[in-house]
Amino acid sequence: MKTLVAVVTLGVCIGAGAADLPKSGLAQADAALQAGEADRALSMLSGVPSSAEAHLLRCRVYFSEERWDDAVSECETAVRLEGQNAQNHLWLARALGEKADAVSFVSAFNLAKRARAEFEQAASLDPRSGEALTDLGEFYSSAPGVVGGGNDKAQGLVSQLAKIDAARAHILQARIAFNTKDYGTAEREFKLATTTSAHPAFPWMALASFYRKRERWNEMQTAVDSGYRAAQRDRAAGVALYNGATVLVKGKRNLALAEKMLEEYLADYSKSEEAPAFQVHTLLARVKAQLGNKDGARQEKAAALSLARDFKPAMGLSF
Repeated sequence: MKTLVAVVTLGVCIGAGAADLPKSGLAQADAALQAGEADRALSMLSGVPSSAEAHLLRCRVYFSEERWDDAVSECETAVRLEGQNAQNHLWLARALGEKADAVSFVSAFNLAKRARAEFEQAASLDPRSGEALTDLGEFYSSAPGVVGGGNDKAQGLVSQLAKIDAARAHILQARIAFNTKDYGTAEREFKLATTTSAHPAFPWMALASFYRKRERWNEMQTAVDSGYRAAQRDRAAGVALYNGATVLVKGKRNLALAEKMLEEYLADYSKSEEAPAFQVHTLLARVKAQLGNKDGARQEKAAALSLARDFKPAMGLSF
């Protein structure tokens, strides 16, 4: 790579290789993002020419660091440069939604309306995208009608989603039922998702989260255990370990298992921006501190900040 860059600098014609350089840089930055190396990803992107793809990738890095203003700004640029790309609209919607949760009511109102419009645009541009339909359905089911939410709108997406991803459809149906306090239907739909998903560890952890909210502690633990076993048989389901650990931490139950799952994710599974390594280290630091391992907690905090020095939840930890 250094040799290639030097040749370009000298103005020597290298044919198609010159056009490949930005793509190579983006691929490396994306790999760093997936590995949870936010600082390295941003450093790589600083040398990449401006493009919709580069701005989207920056948006995703900032999103993983919970830097909502920066994420919104980068995704707005990506949308402006490439308005027919569903992923640009989807990530802008996600960033707007998270920012809405962190600001005053008046600002949140306008941001939520914008998020709805972006979710709708993403689903319109790619109507067979399971993640776009899921995010739109979850927005509809959780947002008030004044910003365009509504369970009836969410319900209208379930059958469309079922043709693409049955497990996602069951989970969306479960969340609609939960929001209407139809807990029996919610539980049944979460269970159906565990039997229809290609990666059942994820719906098992979603079911565990449902039980936590209902304070059904024994069933919560059973669901986490089932998800843990499923993840051990599915190397693509490492993120489910983080999800299960989060359920246990929020439920203040079995922190030793939460610690084990987080450590296994970091050591044995492929990393993902869905559970960035620096976020996992941060949660693990909290768990170790609660278990009385202050030295271990400090080491995990340092590990988190070595990957994302501006990650405020890690910066704020004190032991």
